[in-house]
Amino acid sequence: MKFGRYLAAGALAAGALVTVPAGDAAALPACPVIVSHGGYPTGANPWDRDQLRAPNNYKAIDSLVAQGSGGFEADVQLTKVAVGSDGSVSGKAVMWHNTTTHGLSGTSKNITDIYWDGGTDKLLGRTLQWGPYKGEGVYSLRQWLDHVKSKGAYAELEIKKETHKFLIDGSAAVRAKAWSEITDPVTERYQSQPITVYSHDADIAAALKARVAAGTFPNVLGGAPDWPDTVPWEEPPPSWSGNAASWQASLDKGPKRVATSWTPDYKNWLSGKCA
Repeated sequence: MKFGRYLAAGALAAGALVTVPAGDAAALPACPVIVSHGGYPTGANPWDRDQLRAPNNYKAIDSLVAQGSGGFEADVQLTKVAVGSDGSVSGKAVMWHNTTTHGLSGTSKNITDIYWDGGTDKLLGRTLQWGPYKGEGVYSLRQWLDHVKSKGAYAELEIKKETHKFLIDGSAAVRAKAWSEITDPVTERYQSQPITVYSHDADIAAALKARVAAGTFPNVLGGAPDWPDTVPWEEPPPSWSGNAASWQASLDKGPKRVATSWTPDYKNWLSGKCA
């Protein structure tokens, strides 16, 4: 992304730009890759205001790329992981932020209580009922990674705490299936696609580190973006301007990637500050 051709002039009206001689652009630092985060409300009952903005679907990815994104922070959940009467184990790693299917068509259920493609409450085929990506469906981890790769973009995967019941507390068969659903797609792709993985769940994070140390999972735990947003997200979205100081402090560190919930605003703010 080339923003170094322009310099935001503080003395000019907001949004006005002045051309910088081509030779001066070389003195500017390299622009970080913008990693889009969807933004989730704070405070009581945030799900009542949530507009399902997480970039967990194709429409979100395509829209954010058009706004300047070069990467995505997205959310990995697991549908119900269970051992069948024949000994087979079902379960699917899917891209969804929230604990329940609230906001999707069909009866509201916990993601971990329904199957991907089985039963009357299956996840496959449900669609978003509101928000900017209304009408989109839920995708598997493999599908999502492939679409991100098709855009030449970076993927940061958060393994959600709800998966703890399978990854940590499940039986040996359930744990094996649950982990393979998450780690296999990453292992298959990390050499040709930039991917990092993390979790806010301490047990899952420790298990990831143990797998890396044992050599059973590639070291994709580093290289995460800087997260400089300081304004709490709300719906409708608050002004980006309260982030200006923290964005500048972040840029001063020369980050390779920066995560933000204000993708187009951050792209515009970068104009004239990097090349």
